[in-house]
Amino acid sequence: MKLVSWNVNGIRACVRKGFMEYFRKIDADIFCLQETKVQAGQINLELEGYHQYWNYAVRKGYSGTAVFTKKKPLSVKYGLGEREIEEEGRIITLEFDEFYLVNVYTPNSKRDLTRLDDRLKWEDALFHYLTELDKEKPVIYCGDLNVAHQEIDLRNYKTNHGNSGFTTEERGKMTRLLDSGFVDSLRYFYPDQEGIYTWWSYMKTVRERNIGWRIDYFIVSKRLIKKAQDSTTNPDIMGSDHCPIILEINL
Repeated sequence: MKLVSWNVNGIRACVRKGFMEYFRKIDADIFCLQETKVQAGQINLELEGYHQYWNYAVRKGYSGTAVFTKKKPLSVKYGLGEREIEEEGRIITLEFDEFYLVNVYTPNSKRDLTRLDDRLKWEDALFHYLTELDKEKPVIYCGDLNVAHQEIDLRNYKTNHGNSGFTTEERGKMTRLLDSGFVDSLRYFYPDQEGIYTWWSYMKTVRERNIGWRIDYFIVSKRLIKKAQDSTTNPDIMGSDHCPIILEINL
C-alpha cells in the first residue's frame, strides 16, 4: 500500500503547477492533502477510482484538508469535536479494517509565538485523540505537523532554537507522542541522514540550496512499523513550498 501526504499550499494553484500529473504518476492508494484553501464547489477534481473527502475551513482561502482513497473507508470523521478546530478544517480521520488514518494540518504558533498556547492545547487534545484511537486499532498519522522534531530536521538549527516550529514546547509534544507507542517512519529508516526536508521558504535560491525544514511526517503505531517498507520524500516535485512525502507499507 502506498500513501502520500502533501501540503499543497492551495490546491487550485497546485493544480496549475502540475498536481494532476504527479497524482496520476505516483498512483497512491491513499493521498492526503493539507492547506487546500478552498470551499465546497470551488474545485472539481476528476479522480477516477478514488473516493474524495474534504474538510473545509469556514474562513475562505485558509487551511483545509482532504483525503482521496481507492478503498472506501468504514467511517469518516471531521475534526475532534471542538468548535474552533472544526472551523479550520484541520483533521480528517478515515477508519479502515486494519487501521485508522488521521490526516492533519497542525496550527502554526506564529512567528511571534502568539498562538503557542493554543498550539499546545491542540497538541494535548490530539495526543489524547490519537492514543485513544490506538487502543482500538493501529494508527497512521500524517500531514504538515509544523514542527522540526530534532536538530537534524532543519538546516539552520542553531539560529532557530526557540522559533516557531522549533520551540522546546512543540518539540516536547512530539517527543511525548513518540514515547507513547508511535514511530516517526522516516527516521526509522534513515535515523542519521541529514538534508531530508519537506518545506523551504519561497525566498530566492533557498530550495535550490536545500535550506529547509522537515515538518511533514508519517507517524505510525509502533506495532505497524515492521510492516513499513519505506518512508521517503519527493523534494524534486514542485507546485508548493512543501514537497510530497510517501509511506509504503504492507497492509
